[in-house]
Amino acid sequence: MPLRLPPHIISHIVTGAILCAVVGVCACIKMSSDDKKKNMSCANCGKTEEDGNTTLKACVACKMVKYCNRDCQIQHRPHHKEECKKRAAELHDEALFKQPPPNEDCPICFVPLPKLHTTGSKYYACCGKVVCSGCIFAVKLSSKKRLCPFCRTPPAITDEDDNKREEKRIELGDAIALNAQGSHYSTGNYGYPQSHTKALELWHRAAKLGNSPAHYNIGICYYLGNGVIQDRKKAKYHYEKAAIGGHVDARFNLGSLELNASRRIKHYLIAAGFGSDIAIEETKKLFMSGHATKKDYEAALHSRQVYLDSIKSDQRDMAAKFDYDSYRYY
Repeated sequence: MPLRLPPHIISHIVTGAILCAVVGVCACIKMSSDDKKKNMSCANCGKTEEDGNTTLKACVACKMVKYCNRDCQIQHRPHHKEECKKRAAELHDEALFKQPPPNEDCPICFVPLPKLHTTGSKYYACCGKVVCSGCIFAVKLSSKKRLCPFCRTPPAITDEDDNKREEKRIELGDAIALNAQGSHYSTGNYGYPQSHTKALELWHRAAKLGNSPAHYNIGICYYLGNGVIQDRKKAKYHYEKAAIGGHVDARFNLGSLELNASRRIKHYLIAAGFGSDIAIEETKKLFMSGHATKKDYEAALHSRQVYLDSIKSDQRDMAAKFDYDSYRYY
């Protein structure tokens, strides 16, 4: 039988609930007002932009408070340090574990380009386009020539001709061309002398333009000490930049370097979502050892399958069936 309360008791409960709600709303309004006031004035001296020729600048690390000058920021540092470090770490993780940008589409078939395997797509310096393996194979079948699938330019005959095309793309600010030329200097291929210094210079230029493979290459150099003093902290920084940009190998490397199991799993799940078989295997190992849940492993498998479904096409499958080593795309 349901419990029946007297009317006066019900009245007290309802009144109390309303009062709690009102107090809560007022508290929220007060907090919002305080935060707004805090954000409109210097956190150290209290000056506002209305007080004169004062321009407030936000704390670069946490974005929570503002200062009118460098001296105020230094004076306020002891009071703000812990709060700043905590918020900066939160912002860092938000950016790091945010879902990376989706794959760009092939400019011909408009199916997302594969993230993995260099045989799944190719960069053409003649027009600056990245074309998928399926479209490359289709042009080869139809024309019996190795024409550029996008602009139909014949291939360069010599390394020198190819390098000239690459140079023209670099003059136009093409980050992919910059990264590619850096790789040529790193290995000493295609007529370039081997130079880690020149390779790093080109990779840094490409990285400034947002090229994630360039960040990854710089990270490798710092991790191994190729052409630079070995610095694992800088290596991690560039791996993170590359991973945020969607570089799968960089994301996997971060997971492998991570000592915290839950953070490692997060990295592997993102890598699995872009087709990384090795991330799937590592997640399985963590599951078998009790450091990951069944749900984590199932999520990794599901993410990989969603990725594969998004990049699959009959044309790409036909190319891979014809020559797996040349046209493999996953």
